[in-house]
Amino acid sequence: MKITKLEPIILHAPVTRGGIADSTHTLSHWGAPGVGIHTDTGLVGYGFSGTHAHLPTDRLIVDCILNSYGPLLIGEDPREVLALWEKLHKRAEIYWVGRAGITHLALGAVDIALWDLKAKDAGQPLWKLLGGSAQKSVEAYNTDGGWLNWPLETVVSDCKRLVEEEGYRAVKLKVGGANPREDLRRVEAVRKALGPEIRIMTDANGRWTLPQAIQTAGRLAEFDIAWIEEPIYFDDVQGHKRLAETIQTPIALGEQLYTASHFRDFIHAGAVHYVQPDVVRLAGITEFWQVADMARCYSLPVVPHVGDMCQVHAHLCFAHPACSLLEYIPWLHDWMQEPAKITGGYYIAPEAPGAGMTPNRRALAEINKA
Repeated sequence: MKITKLEPIILHAPVTRGGIADSTHTLSHWGAPGVGIHTDTGLVGYGFSGTHAHLPTDRLIVDCILNSYGPLLIGEDPREVLALWEKLHKRAEIYWVGRAGITHLALGAVDIALWDLKAKDAGQPLWKLLGGSAQKSVEAYNTDGGWLNWPLETVVSDCKRLVEEEGYRAVKLKVGGANPREDLRRVEAVRKALGPEIRIMTDANGRWTLPQAIQTAGRLAEFDIAWIEEPIYFDDVQGHKRLAETIQTPIALGEQLYTASHFRDFIHAGAVHYVQPDVVRLAGITEFWQVADMARCYSLPVVPHVGDMCQVHAHLCFAHPACSLLEYIPWLHDWMQEPAKITGGYYIAPEAPGAGMTPNRRALAEINKA
């Protein structure tokens, strides 16, 4: 099997109710720039990054895929994924201008597409190719009911619906608003509405200073919160370490970390309790696996962030022993040939060969219209 062509892809999917916000971002669409890697056998592998649907930036990612990585891939056997990852990752002229950012996002999309091809060629879903089991239990927690721009009444009613009607046993709330007291009121109201048995996660998206985090996140233990995610600036290892030593609520982070070495620094410092790698932020599945193995060595659970809207991560959670809990956000659900499936608050193992990123007909018709 040989690679014959790279097809550019840009998808922009609308988010829930026309717009969502956390403490630092406001979105109307989710971006999925990526690539279709064609082969001489007719098989096509698909891989996407995840962005805030900023078209100029999405075009830069796709341009990097086609013009920086493309010439290095044509004629290669896509099944040699690890060797190709090393070849692309260590290409001097690319590595020189970016060990993170656009070049890394582009490599992540390529790596996902290569693993997608490898699994399709084997006739297996990726989780099975990686040695996983459909019998494994992968619980879902829903992030799409706790956005910061929604009124408290909406957040409470939506969280109750997720639990009572859809069967979730875990939900996540956005915090980090202008008034810390309001953050705590929101958390208290949801806890009161859901009762003591439902897990509640919180996410500040890096908004607080260390003193603010000590003061506000320090009170989350009153409401039995599962974790506080990204409480302070994303790259601040020592700040997260000091916070972890100060508050009772565990710390989760990782969606803004680009490399396995970034994760190593946080893990080694004792600055994180729930490790949240993301295949679209890391350099794909290959680097995700490195991080997951590292976390397991430290007895830390891996709970991926879903910049791919959980399509690939569902496979990885069924495959890797450090993963048993996975975020759910449905924004690409209507664009995928086999969208992620959840029943009673638990993921169902994907059945189709590949990594779960094959666009459906609607998506293919919309590609590059953005």
